[in-house]
Amino acid sequence: MYVVDFVEFPTDSAAASGRFFQDAFGWTPTPYGPSYTDISGAGIGLGVQEDPDEQPPAPLVVVRTDDLAAAQAAVEAAGGVVTVPAFDFPGGRRFHFREPGGSELAVWQPTG
Repeated sequence: MYVVDFVEFPTDSAAASGRFFQDAFGWTPTPYGPSYTDISGAGIGLGVQEDPDEQPPAPLVVVRTDDLAAAQAAVEAAGGVVTVPAFDFPGGRRFHFREPGGSELAVWQPTG
């Protein structure tokens, strides 16, 4: 099963972006360190990444899967190119890829 359930935005200030979404829409920001904030309550998961070494150049659509290895194999078989190898993060594991048209996306698998 593949479901888009998360979008990550680049930001100049994770804290300011979190406050904005809270003040404008009532969504709940949860900081995970000084450069990343998770936003809940939007109907889809949102995150804002301030760290220039980790932030996407454009909004990053993230697809959830139950089998990360199978998803990577399917992405590569369909012509996608892995741009960031699979890595662990709080709550799961993910990899990034570029589809043949040039857009970068990610696939993640929750832990637990």
